[in-house]
Amino acid sequence: MIETWRWFGPSDSITLEKIRQAGATGIVTALHEIPTGDVWPLELVKRRKAEIAASGMNWDVIESIPVHNDIKSRTGDYKQLIENYKQSIRNVGAAGVTTVCYNFMPVVDWTRTNLTYQLPDKSYALRFEYSDFAAYDVFVMQRQGAEKDYTPAMLEKAKARFDAMSEEERVGLEKNIIAGLPGGEGSYDREGIRDTIQQFIDMGEDGLRTSLYEFLEAIIPVAEEAGVKMCIHPDDPPFSLFGLPRVVSTQSDAERLLKAVDSPANGLTMCAGSYGARGDNDLIAMVNAFKDRIYFVHLRNVTREEDGSFYEAAHLDGDNDMVGLVQALLNCESSIGCQIPMRPDHGHTLSDEQGKEGLKPGYSYLGRLKGLAELRGLIRAVSYMSAR
Repeated sequence: MIETWRWFGPSDSITLEKIRQAGATGIVTALHEIPTGDVWPLELVKRRKAEIAASGMNWDVIESIPVHNDIKSRTGDYKQLIENYKQSIRNVGAAGVTTVCYNFMPVVDWTRTNLTYQLPDKSYALRFEYSDFAAYDVFVMQRQGAEKDYTPAMLEKAKARFDAMSEEERVGLEKNIIAGLPGGEGSYDREGIRDTIQQFIDMGEDGLRTSLYEFLEAIIPVAEEAGVKMCIHPDDPPFSLFGLPRVVSTQSDAERLLKAVDSPANGLTMCAGSYGARGDNDLIAMVNAFKDRIYFVHLRNVTREEDGSFYEAAHLDGDNDMVGLVQALLNCESSIGCQIPMRPDHGHTLSDEQGKEGLKPGYSYLGRLKGLAELRGLIRAVSYMSAR
């Protein structure tokens, strides 16, 4: 597998030199300075690619060219936004960057409630605490009808959590949920997010799914011509938040998407942590089922809890069978005859980086360095045993 690393561009405190020293050979990045919906200029893509090449690495995956919410809702000037997206695909293909990860989550991108969940070894992990989220949805944001989306037991737990929170804790929870996390599309204020949420609730799951398929019908022929592989990232977490529809959360969702626009340019990102946050997703079965359409992999692990909460475990711990998953992915590579880019994801924040200014939650240097080293060892061990 190709060892890659997510880099947030020239302003990232983790430099390309540090990434190369971590052992990665590929970079996963985006033109974060381009507003969502605008065309990515060819010259700027070429310049960023040359900067990465000068460091001795390759720009292997774009993560992401964000999909504007107007495209998802098919409102506003969505037709022009799709044309802009097509041109961005043409431009990245012309520059020789040919794998594009994207997502179709409405309103909120990847979501966590606690960015400094302390583990027994005193390192920090990212956590999604369902009762905290419910407390925010029902008692802080006071979304109309929110109570209907939770069980009586969860509402009772959420009320107890809300009553126990200080005002500072409530503000921090709101910031974590709606202010935007690294790589997300943007942030909202409380009033703005209520209106946008209702718009997508009114669409429903069928409406959002239709919107996604129509988007793919428009862009995949362009991707084919440009030699670009599109690989959709699953919902994170892979279940409804704020009553919003989710359409890329299960094996069935992925299968329907691939059949809806059946093209080699229409593929998947296998994010082990996102799909793996649901106990009913069999990751190894998914790799075996979609082995010729997986173009990018996030190797991370989660520990699930009975009520739907989870936290980001160490890369080789947690509830996902990372050994079996790596074996399946290596078999997948053998089947398709090429390597798949993978990256460690959401590393723990270790003591030396805790409290460091400018640190992006989930994207510490030392935590991902540790994860990449562990995964590298696992991949080599599994490769060795398979070759015997």
